[in-house]
Amino acid sequence: MPAPRPDLALLPRPSKVSPLGGRLTLGRDTAVRALPGAEPAADLLRSLVGPATGLPLAPSPEGRIVLALDDRLVGLGEEGYGLTVGPQALLLRAAHPTGLLRGVQTVRQLLPAEALLLSGGPAAGPWELPCVEITDVPDRPWRGALLDVARHFQPVGYLRRYVDLLALHKLNVLHLHLTDDQGWRMPVDAYPRLTSVGSRRARSQRGPSGPGGTHFDAVPHEGAYTKAELRGLVRYAAERGVTVVPEIEMPGHVRAALAAHPELGNSPGRSLEVWDRWGVCGTVLGVHEEVFDFCRTVLEEVMDVFPSPYIHIGGEECPTTEWENSPAARERAAAEGLADPAALHGWFLGRIGAFLVERGRIPVGWAVSGTELPLDFTVMTWRDPAHALAAARRGHRVVAAHHRATYLDYAQSGDPSEPVAQPGAPVTLRTVHDYEPAPGEWAEDVRDRVLGTQAQLWTEYARTPEEIEYLGFPRLCALADRSWSGGRGDWPGFVGRLRHHTARLDALGVPYHPLDAGPPATAPAPSGTARPHS
Repeated sequence: MPAPRPDLALLPRPSKVSPLGGRLTLGRDTAVRALPGAEPAADLLRSLVGPATGLPLAPSPEGRIVLALDDRLVGLGEEGYGLTVGPQALLLRAAHPTGLLRGVQTVRQLLPAEALLLSGGPAAGPWELPCVEITDVPDRPWRGALLDVARHFQPVGYLRRYVDLLALHKLNVLHLHLTDDQGWRMPVDAYPRLTSVGSRRARSQRGPSGPGGTHFDAVPHEGAYTKAELRGLVRYAAERGVTVVPEIEMPGHVRAALAAHPELGNSPGRSLEVWDRWGVCGTVLGVHEEVFDFCRTVLEEVMDVFPSPYIHIGGEECPTTEWENSPAARERAAAEGLADPAALHGWFLGRIGAFLVERGRIPVGWAVSGTELPLDFTVMTWRDPAHALAAARRGHRVVAAHHRATYLDYAQSGDPSEPVAQPGAPVTLRTVHDYEPAPGEWAEDVRDRVLGTQAQLWTEYARTPEEIEYLGFPRLCALADRSWSGGRGDWPGFVGRLRHHTARLDALGVPYHPLDAGPPATAPAPSGTARPHS
């Protein structure tokens, strides 16, 4: 297979690319004509390309760059687009505004990598695009990335950068893991102690537990967002075609909430600290009505900030020992006609899910088996690929995210100088690219229920943006390529395109694992190991 032309080494790979010959040169007099409804995409193009190139790309009815909505292009769906670059003009068309946003990212990639530079002032150019005709439609509608800000808080400025990196790769969901045992980052007006107490821990576990015990640092960790910051992030992401899906964990992974409000637990008089270690914490929410009042109030405020149709409520890794030992929980289970206290888990999630459905939202939960959640849940499967199949056969919408292919806190290689990561075999670039969330041998109606896939980056030991990005890249490139292209996945072609794409990552200042064996000398220093899930 011939190597791809560097100027057409696009990632993810478009559905159809036809080189036309020749080049379009952009200059300071190059203007943009945005037809009705295309103005937001024109603004995005201007804001992304202008700073590095110095090109004003001013609006004009005579502009040679034309962006147009055309509702007759029904075959392109919500995110597809058609792009024609000729020697004298560029035409970007889509049936939906989101399709234009995807096309803008392709235009960015067609320019020299220097057009992505973040600092140093406008580069000299020249700014040329290859003449080409592209038709592009994604395979599935959910192509996401989870970022855990509960374990290690990241400022909202970095979240905006992360959104930009996702959008460049046509990933369209930022799954924001906002609460967990080790920190509560979402402000709730009705419960200010959730952030004044629950966002702070005295120290953090350093390294895995072993024969020598568990080791800790002596560094307090804290951080919480304001609602204004989160609303701003939602707007920023939407302008780039990215939906922010919030996750508020329940009924387990709630130690930070119980440190702030012990009355919500199974031992209301108990005093707890925000958890300072990793793993599955045994403290869970109680099942008295005050707890459900709390959950509904929190979620009302979450829905007020996040317009996403999907609201993730976690749901996994919820030990039932406290319920089994609690007379009140046993009494509640009996009153609800449940077989035993362990059944309170499904009952709890069912009540919360129904609450979200009543308010027009779609509840999302992590799957234990794929068949335990109410049918109105979208199921996120991670333990076993068979769970995705079981959930889809049952009638659920599914986001398939098998941990052995999408958890980017596993090491990228077995090289001993890699940053220490989650114990287990590496999740290699090839493994991520080969992952098929809905294999072709599944029945078509079952495959149709798979919305797509996403990567997970849990941050027990990824403390800084540099560590997050080194773990993420280039594996996020692989997930983006395969999730957009679906069955059109082409590993040799992907590697060839990626070798050119790294110039774009360099321009953006992204630290990434090298494509060849061995990490670079500038790889982030090892910082510990992570555990299997959230």
